[in-house]
Amino acid sequence: MSLTIKRILEAADILRGKAHVTPVLTSRRLNELAGNDIFCKGEHLQRVGAFKFRGAFHAVSRLSEGQLKQGLITQSSGNHAQALALAGKLHRAAVHIVMPTQAPEVKKQAVTAYGATIHWCDNRQSDRERVLEEVRAQTGAYYIPPYDHPDVITGQGTVALECLDQILDLDVVVAPVGGGGLLGGIALAIKSLRPRIKVFGAEPAGADDAARSLAKGELLPQLQPDTIADGLLTSLGEWTWPLVRDYVDGIVTVEDPAILGSMRLIWGWMKQIVEPSGSVALAAVLGEEFRSQFKGSRIGVVLSGGNVALDFFESRSNLDVP
Repeated sequence: MSLTIKRILEAADILRGKAHVTPVLTSRRLNELAGNDIFCKGEHLQRVGAFKFRGAFHAVSRLSEGQLKQGLITQSSGNHAQALALAGKLHRAAVHIVMPTQAPEVKKQAVTAYGATIHWCDNRQSDRERVLEEVRAQTGAYYIPPYDHPDVITGQGTVALECLDQILDLDVVVAPVGGGGLLGGIALAIKSLRPRIKVFGAEPAGADDAARSLAKGELLPQLQPDTIADGLLTSLGEWTWPLVRDYVDGIVTVEDPAILGSMRLIWGWMKQIVEPSGSVALAAVLGEEFRSQFKGSRIGVVLSGGNVALDFFESRSNLDVP
């Protein structure tokens, strides 16, 4: 099975009327700080508060009645969990979520509100996989991975189709990268339809496997990730790595203080609630090297999610946030 622009266009047809066409937001203050024209694609305003709904709903919509009757299962720290919970509910399928106890409370509550059953694990990948296999054996549920799945990736790629429709004369698109489903799908779509547009991933410096992999030209594992961007802790996968390798122009890494600073700018100047992982792309664009390299450009920035507690900054008042 190959991943093509045709499959992303088919995904867009399936998602029409099911996923929101999210708005593009602008701010003169952000333009001044970046030295560029910034167009923020508001995926934090997608259903379940994140782009993940696109891939989850698309993947579930491709299943047979028999597979849906088996139920659905995934492992996720938050946004994919919520997305699959809602997608399963809309398709009348039982959903099982293997979720770390350390996941943000706001994401735990949303998964439960959508009717899914949570099976707890700790944050180690080995424990996630152990619990996942145990629940799969007990339930027979069909596994929908968080990112490394063709239907998930092509669903996420529909973000790029909307960007191209909504923003004229784009020069660059920047999206966060964790497992690579969003970035891979966007890069495939952009390079297939507008190959002159540059595509960059934005990644926490404390979880930089994509940057290291692209620099070395081979898939490297995530090494003890440590970042406030909890949605970007995973490694690239077998499906997503080739897309990043072949279609992405570069990966920009950013430190946690810069992520928090961009998050505060979005909250304060744009009046939008965006989580740390959703703020990474803007942090990359505001960095000195990126600003000087693309001065005067028109840049699309994906704000990928907004599932965060409203007291986030109050609970971190001791941090040195720009």
